[in-house]
Amino acid sequence: MTETTNAPRRGPLHGITVVDLSRVLSGPYCSLLLADLGARVIKVEPPGAGDDSRRFAPMVDGRSAYFNAVNRGKQSIALDLKLEADRAVFERLLDGADVLLDNFRPGVLARLGFAAESLAARWPRLVHATISGFGQDGPYAKRAAYDLIIQAMSGLMSVTGAEDGGPARVGTSIVDIAAGLFTTVGILAALQDRNAGGQARRVDVAMLDSMVAMLEHALPRVAAGDPPRRLGARFPTAAPTDAFRTQDGWIVIGAVTEAQYKAVLQALDLLALEPDPRFQTMADRVTHHAELKLAIEAVTSRRSTDYWDGKLSALGIPCGPVRTIADLLRDPQVAARRMLIETDGMVAAGNPIKVSGCEDPPRGRAPALDADRGILMREFVSLDGIRL
Repeated sequence: MTETTNAPRRGPLHGITVVDLSRVLSGPYCSLLLADLGARVIKVEPPGAGDDSRRFAPMVDGRSAYFNAVNRGKQSIALDLKLEADRAVFERLLDGADVLLDNFRPGVLARLGFAAESLAARWPRLVHATISGFGQDGPYAKRAAYDLIIQAMSGLMSVTGAEDGGPARVGTSIVDIAAGLFTTVGILAALQDRNAGGQARRVDVAMLDSMVAMLEHALPRVAAGDPPRRLGARFPTAAPTDAFRTQDGWIVIGAVTEAQYKAVLQALDLLALEPDPRFQTMADRVTHHAELKLAIEAVTSRRSTDYWDGKLSALGIPCGPVRTIADLLRDPQVAARRMLIETDGMVAAGNPIKVSGCEDPPRGRAPALDADRGILMREFVSLDGIRL
């Protein structure tokens, strides 16, 4: 087995060691962010198959680009926590760890002998962060969950998609990503508290909770007696804020102030609409959004998306082309922000958290299963009774 060189680099979290039991996305995304900020992440995987996402398409030269995207820069060791010898190795890893991360269902770690209480008693400085579908308590705690399930149960699918369409999934695994982000915040807060003299905390993040926290305007609308519904690209409280057809595609325009609305009319040579009683106030324009969209598209459909993007943006009007992911890969702003990196011949997202004084070079490849066993055994496990 070839050992990797994914040693931690200098960064704000340099010196922090994370033992990561999580798999697929929510947990690995959290530990990816920690790794990009300089933490050392030791990925503990089951022997044989490893993380399920190692087999997720697309595959490049027999390796999963999906797995690579969220596990670059980590180290891997394969351990079966049902075996005494492997449990002993795992315990040695925890001896040197600051954070333990998992995304098991409630009760799984306890059945393996690592209940929250015993972890806190033996490793009092260890921050234990756990992600699950519904959290550690409540009537749904033991239910299985995936991103799609929570998109449905959180109400997100009821406000996503075309106005006359059925339930639609958001086009990225937004629940997993949100849970990973909230867990990262929780871990950093718990580490700060511990380092200030407090006790190590358990961080409990539920995927459902994460989506409830992100329903920024849907919840207030329900409380106000105006439940949201699917609106396609249109924003419910401002117009014109929608996607508009152009000669060769689509452009989104977001006019949320009176000044922006008047600038749109000027740019599109639609000043004749200014005195129209249907469009006098924002509330009027929202009520008559369909008529306003028809008037705007009668103009935008005559020229290209690039033409309108250039003209509107030059006037300070919030706008942007509706693009494909392939288009995004060629975007100069994305390149300028170093948001696309290549690891092991595969494209992955870069670190979106830019910290002054900390350079953000591309991190190493995602490790092969058990690739760092030799390094980790020599560093964490003494020779007294444990076979290398």
